[in-house]
Amino acid sequence: MSGNSNDAGRSVTSKVIAILLTFADGNVYSLTEIARRTGLPVATTHRLAQEMAAWGMLERAEDGQYRIGMQLKAIASQAAPMPPSLHERARRVLEDLAAAAPRSTVRLGVLEGLDVAYIEKAEGNHPVSMVFESETLPAHATAMGKALLAFSSPHVVDGVVAKGLAWYTPFTLTSPERLRRALATIRLTRVAVSRRELDLSASAVAVPAFGAGGGVAAALELTVADPQDFRLVQPPLIVAARSLSRELHGYHARGYLTLGLERHLDIRVNGHRPMVSGSDRRSA
Repeated sequence: MSGNSNDAGRSVTSKVIAILLTFADGNVYSLTEIARRTGLPVATTHRLAQEMAAWGMLERAEDGQYRIGMQLKAIASQAAPMPPSLHERARRVLEDLAAAAPRSTVRLGVLEGLDVAYIEKAEGNHPVSMVFESETLPAHATAMGKALLAFSSPHVVDGVVAKGLAWYTPFTLTSPERLRRALATIRLTRVAVSRRELDLSASAVAVPAFGAGGGVAAALELTVADPQDFRLVQPPLIVAARSLSRELHGYHARGYLTLGLERHLDIRVNGHRPMVSGSDRRSA
């Protein structure tokens, strides 16, 4: 287990958080179970769990199993109850969708200018990133981008076309006419697909989510290795998009927006243009 590749590139903080999240259900777990659920080597899990037990974050029972420690319980007891933020609601939707499609990467995308800014939950035991990736993706070559464009204003689509439909693979839609026909179909089906249009090794399916006034606010996307898997992942994707739309419709809070997911989604939900630059997003 010491050679577990899932450990490569992960920070100590992410490992500790992964271990703590294992106990979110209130159960007790052995070291082997914790390692399996977090994707960490047993040796790493043992070292971190011992240190966390020494600080009172975890507690080791007589049978060797671990549970939440008294210090962590004391911290939790001091937290003032508050309704979940939009940030947290979106994270839950992505986590639920990832659980329903465990072999897929889950993404939530929003239009930023003429490209797609996104967060994702990678396949496996990885948390949802709640800060948008530093790189944006082309709207015309991604499923989530096309789901967003299909329900955006005509001048947004015109802008994407005028910018140029860059070629990424032999399957990329580089013809304005083909792109517009695809968007017309998406408006009817409310499902967008990308069949190896950005990357020859991956395809994706996406569904839009709508905010206040019925305008498109975001899109949820699932990646698959084989386009034939679209029919398997489409039902949970549609359910998740409807759930996210309900959350967006019901969101009215103000005053605690972040430079990450919350600010982007609040902008989309309320129909304002984003004022966040790429450097702002990277520093969030």
